[in-house]
Amino acid sequence: MLIQVQKQDFDLSEVLKTMRADRKDIGAIASFVGLVRDLPDSKLFSMTLEHYPGMTEKSLAKIADQALNKWNLLDIVIIHRVGELKPADQIVLVAVASSHRAQAFAACEYIMDFLKTSAPFWKKETSPGGSSWVEAKDSDDLATERWQ
Repeated sequence: MLIQVQKQDFDLSEVLKTMRADRKDIGAIASFVGLVRDLPDSKLFSMTLEHYPGMTEKSLAKIADQALNKWNLLDIVIIHRVGELKPADQIVLVAVASSHRAQAFAACEYIMDFLKTSAPFWKKETSPGGSSWVEAKDSDDLATERWQ
């Protein structure tokens, strides 16, 4: 299992290559890459992500452990970026390896749903109108409720 919070970008193909190295028991890897998006009306300049070092990694590890207890998984990678990011930059990578695709897909979605609601990250968007903190969305809370 790999849990990282970092400023530098990540390379999806390298992460997947590392996950697969010397493994013959993996039948599926499901991955999700989240990107900074600029909606047509917002003219986003940047998004700044802040976190509590140490506490954030523990929170991500707890989410990964919960997924490991729920499904028969072989490996999990969570990489979340912090700092100032521009539109189209990668923010987050979740990759889940298992023997079967259904478990990999479900666990990947589960992890992302809980990252959105349980991981201690704060997002500030900067656009022509100034900077503002991004509020939590009710739709994210609803997504996590379906797992309980």
